[in-house]
Parts: sequence; structure tokens; C-alpha cells
Amino acid sequence: MGQMPATKGPVISKKIDRFFIGLASAFLFVKRFFQEVWKPPYEFKEIARQCYEIGYRSLPLISLTGFIVGVVFTNQSRPSLSEFGATSWLPALISIAIIRAMGPLVTALIAAGKVGSSIGAEIGSMKVTEQIDAMEVSAINPFKYLVVTRTLAATFMIPVLVMYTDFVALMGAFLNVNANEMVSLSTFFVQVFEAVSFLDIFSSILKSLVFGFTIGIVGCYKGYNSSKGTEGVGKAANAAVVMAMFLIFIEELLALQIVNAIRAL
Repeated sequence: MGQMPATKGPVISKKIDRFFIGLASAFLFVKRFFQEVWKPPYEFKEIARQCYEIGYRSLPLISLTGFIVGVVFTNQSRPSLSEFGATSWLPALISIAIIRAMGPLVTALIAAGKVGSSIGAEIGSMKVTEQIDAMEVSAINPFKYLVVTRTLAATFMIPVLVMYTDFVALMGAFLNVNANEMVSLSTFFVQVFEAVSFLDIFSSILKSLVFGFTIGIVGCYKGYNSSKGTEGVGKAANAAVVMAMFLIFIEELLALQIVNAIRAL
């Protein structure tokens, strides 16, 4: 009978210890953010610059993706509805799907890949080249300047990008519906807004704020705690993307349960 190697237990124990140490470190990092965000000085110029980097520079990719989502989802939904002779419901179906779930989720996932990796790599490179240490020596609060500004910018800009994605996706859907069902623009958007409620829009914006905060804080955390030279920078950027996407899916699931519970009241 073979026996379990003697090293198996200590290895598993070390992994468990490392997991809980990382969890505690992340909690303290988030706690420090909420402590620092209220303290002056307020880096408004850096926040505005990061809003430009996160928001404006993401528009081309967001525009293309949103348009494709609208067109593809419309094409995929039409055959199912046409079987029941209900293609007139397409605008309502599309608006519910895009505003409730697809718009926020697609935007957040793209931002996690583009913005999260960028933040993780930028702060990680500053960490390994000791620029963060130099800022501390120069009496500059690096956490305030690097982490708080980027996290706030991501939190503010992701909801804006989500609303833009919703609009672009609906325009893509309209072009597809107009080409096939000859529906006018006014009729299309009347049906769109009749199908959605205030709760749908409010929950979408609230989710977007949470997604933006998650992308910003995860990217900053992974970059701020990177090590091992250039290899560590690459790992920090990759870990920021993977962790942010994982948390976004969990938050989407929790938000869905909460909104459904409120809708059932």
C-alpha cells in the first residue's frame, strides 16, 4: 500500500496560509483606500487624467464591441421569436437583455482586460523600479497619488462607458431590425423604453459602479504588491485581469439575485 508523501501536508498547509494572508492583505488594502480617499490633498488633476486614460482611450474598443453585441444578439434572437410570430417583440427583448445584463457585463470584462492590466503593469513597473519608494522619500503619498486616483477614475468612468455601450448596442440592434422588419427609429426606441423600468436602469448603473471599483482596486493591489523584477510586472498585469473578471462574475450573480428579490416584492 502506497503512503501519502510526507511533504504533501506541509505544502497544502502553506497554500492555505498563503491564501488567508493574501485575503487579509487585500482587506487591509481596501480599508486603507477608504481611509485615504477622504483625506486631503485631493489629486483632482491626476483623477481627471486617469478618467481620460480609462474612459476616452477605451471608446474605440467599446464602440466596436457594443455595436457587434447589438447586431449579433438581434440576429440570434430573431429565429426563436419568428417561430412564434413574435418578431415585433425584438426591440423589447434586446433592450431588457442589453440594459439589464449584457451592457454592464461586456463593458466591465473589456475594461478588466484593457484597464486592469494597464493599471497593474504601470504600478507594478513603478514598484520594481523603486519609483514608489522614491515618492515616499519625497514626502509624496504614493498610495494617495497612484491607488486612490486610479480607483476613483475607474469607478466614475465604467458607468459612463456602460451607458455608452448600451446606446451603441441598441443602435446596432436598430440597424439590424430596421433592415429586416422596417421598423422606424422612433418606434424602435419607444418599444425599448417601454420594456425597461427604473429598477433596471438603476441596478445597471449601481452594478457598473461596483465593477469599476473592482477593476481599479484589483489592478492597483496587484501592481502595488508586485515583485521579482519585470517578471513580476507581467504576473501582476495578468493576475489583475483574471482576478477582476472572476470578481465581476461573482458580483453579477449577487446583483442578479438581489434585483430579482426586489422585483418580486
